[in-house]
Amino acid sequence: MKNTTSRRLFMRNSAFAITGLAVLTPTITSAFNAHESPFLGYNPYADTKTDLRTGIFNTNSVTIKGTIYENDGSTPVNNATVEVWHLSPNSSKYRHRAKIIADKQGNYEFITDFPNKEEGKNARIYFKVSNSEKSIFTELLLNNSGAQITCEHWKKNQQLGDKLFPEKSELMNQLHIQFNISV
Repeated sequence: MKNTTSRRLFMRNSAFAITGLAVLTPTITSAFNAHESPFLGYNPYADTKTDLRTGIFNTNSVTIKGTIYENDGSTPVNNATVEVWHLSPNSSKYRHRAKIIADKQGNYEFITDFPNKEEGKNARIYFKVSNSEKSIFTELLLNNSGAQITCEHWKKNQQLGDKLFPEKSELMNQLHIQFNISV
C-alpha cells in the first residue's frame, strides 16, 4: 500500500488553514492599526475629496471649514493634510471619510451628511491633521445647538485664543461650522 496523502485529508487541512487565517487576519490587522488612531473608524486610505454626502439633495448636511495653524496659533500651515471620518447617517459604520489638502493659507473645507451618533453621545466628526513634522487627532462634537470641542482639544489648542471655539452659522437651513486646529 502506498503512503500518499488522501484528497479528503488535504481538504480537511486546507479548511483548517483557511479558518485560522480568517480568524487571525482581523486581529492582526487591528493590532497593526491600533496605534494609528485613538478613535474608531480611521482609514489611512481615504479618497481625496471635499464632498462626503451620499446625495446632493440631502437636506441634513453640514459644512465644516477652518484654518490649520502651527503650534504658535497664528501661523497658517500650508498644504496640511486633513483626514476626516464619522459614522454614516442611520448606520453604525464609518463610511463617510475623506482626505482634504489645506490651501497655502491653511484653509480647508468639506461638506458631509450630518453624522449618526453612538448611543448616549453627541454626533462626532473625527480629524487627523498632519504637516511635514507631526500628526494630531481631534474631534468635533455636533448637536442641535451647534458644535463643541472636547477638553482634549481645548488643552492642546489653547494657543488659538479667540479662534479656539467652533462658530456655528446657518444659511438656508444649511449648518456651517468654523473649526480651527493647531498642529
